[in-house]
Amino acid sequence: MKRTLFGTDGVRGTANTYPMTAEAALRLATAAGQYFRHGKARVHRVVIGKDTRRSGYMIENALTAGFLSTGMDVVLLGPIPTPAVGMLTHSMRADVGVMISASHNPHHDNGIKFFGPDGYKLSDAAEAEIEALFNSGVDLCLPDNIGRANRIESATGRYVEATKATFPNGKRLDGLKVVIDCANGAAYRAAPEVLWELGAEVIPIGVRPNGYNINNGVGSTAPETAVATVLEHGADMGICLDGDADRIAIIDEKGNIADGDQIMGLIAARWAKSGVLRGGALVATVMSNLGLERWLGTQGIGLHRTDVGDRYVVDAMRRGGFNLGGEQSGHIVMSDYATTGDGLLAGLQFLAAMVEVGKPASELAKVFTPYPQVLKNIRFTADKPPLETVTVQAAIKDAEASLLGKGRLLIRKSGTEPLIRVMVEAEDQTLLRQVIDDMTRAVRDVA
Repeated sequence: MKRTLFGTDGVRGTANTYPMTAEAALRLATAAGQYFRHGKARVHRVVIGKDTRRSGYMIENALTAGFLSTGMDVVLLGPIPTPAVGMLTHSMRADVGVMISASHNPHHDNGIKFFGPDGYKLSDAAEAEIEALFNSGVDLCLPDNIGRANRIESATGRYVEATKATFPNGKRLDGLKVVIDCANGAAYRAAPEVLWELGAEVIPIGVRPNGYNINNGVGSTAPETAVATVLEHGADMGICLDGDADRIAIIDEKGNIADGDQIMGLIAARWAKSGVLRGGALVATVMSNLGLERWLGTQGIGLHRTDVGDRYVVDAMRRGGFNLGGEQSGHIVMSDYATTGDGLLAGLQFLAAMVEVGKPASELAKVFTPYPQVLKNIRFTADKPPLETVTVQAAIKDAEASLLGKGRLLIRKSGTEPLIRVMVEAEDQTLLRQVIDDMTRAVRDVA
């Protein structure tokens, strides 16, 4: 079954515009409720978390009503990171978990992500079945079977304790000054608390959400504020999370920014050396830098690539028995500890390396020299997808021919926005610029 409602990471759109309306959220919850009940005569439970967007109140209430109408009990977690929802779905023996968030997008967007009872995001097939129920309608439960809802206050505390437990036994962060940028998002309470309880001197920014400032000039997609704060306070390092805290960027003491590729490289090498890297490989997407792949090869570590989306990374990890994967954008999945990307966990792994080897962040945050890489996002409004046009296909063929053996071209439609994403890598800067300019022009001409 083909999916049109679900994208690469759940359902996403502009708040109060289909499919991010209260009506659509209610219908989606009734469809998911019927799918996860499976006709079993027992109590069914869903846990619902959210980030700090104003529209989260509207979506949360609509989802709650939909699930209750199908006989599912609802547990409301409040503002909490996406990985915490995956963890609590499993630990609370829930049938399904839901995170209301548009991740790194601005406040006027929102999204709905589903987790299965094992705490992992749903497969394409499961999402397709839910979408079919969304379109066809469901039978609501009898009045006596309507579910009940309650809000728990311990969700953040549970996540804090589980996160701290991943830090090496007996180690502390005493003497380290750490900037933590929570993007005015879901981790604004949990992340500073974890670092403080482990002994760090914490300088928090992006911890005053007002419903509209999530990801606005702060967070992993806007790390400039954190860079300035690290330099101003003479901090040892900085951690930037995004709005739902499932991705990270690291800032060293000199203000340099390390992306997900560098962080994954560091963790993979450390885990391989200590014998805990399962499968002898890292799982990453087609977006990860060619420099990472070649450097891993020198360390005797493989790289398995997947389509873009941390869900596809996790699928490949589970199929192949790997325990480390992620994306250049900062989603880093460590399946020994979590079922999805967790920026705070990745930050703790980096801090553990600093503590154990006694080196500054600048010596750990650049493990390989990346190939020059340019990414362009081109918004389109055309009825026909640009990638299906003859002129764009011809331009792709020409670009691949010129890059053969010298670099890579990746061009794809975004799964969450009306964008064509064009990425070019090449050792030769002149060639790189020529290819990216030609591809951008070809797409814009038909967009």
